[in-house]
Amino acid sequence: MTISTLRTLQLSTLAVLIGSASLAQAGESITFVSQGGAYQEAQSKAILEPAAKKLGLTLKQDSSPKAYPIIKTQVQSGNVSWDVVDLPTGDCIRGEQEGLFEKLDLALIPNAAQLPAPLKDDYSVGYISYSTVLAYRTDAFDQASVPKSWADFWNTDKYPGERSLRNLPRPTLEIALLADGVAPDQLYPLDVDRAFKKLEQIKPHIATWWTSGGQSAQLISDGEVDMIQAWNGRISAVQADGAPVAFNYDQGILETNSLCVLKGSKHRDAAMKFVNELIDARLQAALPMIIDYGPLNPKAFETGVIPAKRAEQLPSSPGNMQRQALLSAQWWASDAGVKAEERWLSFVQKQ
Repeated sequence: MTISTLRTLQLSTLAVLIGSASLAQAGESITFVSQGGAYQEAQSKAILEPAAKKLGLTLKQDSSPKAYPIIKTQVQSGNVSWDVVDLPTGDCIRGEQEGLFEKLDLALIPNAAQLPAPLKDDYSVGYISYSTVLAYRTDAFDQASVPKSWADFWNTDKYPGERSLRNLPRPTLEIALLADGVAPDQLYPLDVDRAFKKLEQIKPHIATWWTSGGQSAQLISDGEVDMIQAWNGRISAVQADGAPVAFNYDQGILETNSLCVLKGSKHRDAAMKFVNELIDARLQAALPMIIDYGPLNPKAFETGVIPAKRAEQLPSSPGNMQRQALLSAQWWASDAGVKAEERWLSFVQKQ
């Protein structure tokens, strides 16, 4: 065999190996996990599938409304099959403390620089938002005098009628403090004693302590209650169905979901790159054109994808964010937050 022939064979072999490696990289798969339902369907269409296509990834999806215990089991057993998870931000923080997530490689996630500091940390980035708002039946009040604040919700003399609050301390304690006159930017650390004292005042007037978004929507839509603490998307849905219900974002509590990468992911770099695409401004802007969740990348509102009228309806638009308080997932993940959760159980059970 001549040296020339040998070199040709070596180059051919090298080309095959490089080509195989490229195909393997292009065909890499990752598994994304969210909460399922209409929310995940909207995510898939607006964000997940376009992001995977751009990166040349094979996208697998799973769903679980209670993903945290599964994540913990996977990581602790060393049998990690999920890569990127969409979780309430508090669960991401909790998982950070328990060593369940990879530290984010910001070199692979340059879009994280566009997120405000309170919406990211070393292990998670903010993804989407929704708000807890005060909603009311428009046929239960004179239009010249409708409830506009949580203080109005507590004012049973001026605003009589049936009321409902969520059977969860987060963000019901925040709501109670707003009703008691605490400024939105002064909520944290929560004055838990003050919040429970305020809740004791309204407790006899609460017809139902709701436990699911569907229940809250039904209560206000059917007229079983006149005022309710509810999620903006649930209220928008009953409005679209023709129910005489209204709300605005004044004194709303903005809550967030964040993205994390599981510790021990077999596709770590691909997962990081996928996270980067999921917070891309244009993809983020596509989601609220399908479903009532707000993007957390502020530049999504500068893309021209979201019409001005639609932006006014979203919890995270610049104008609406200024009217609300941002729930501190960090506080709720602290020892004080855990104790507040425990105290809530005795509060709701006590007659």
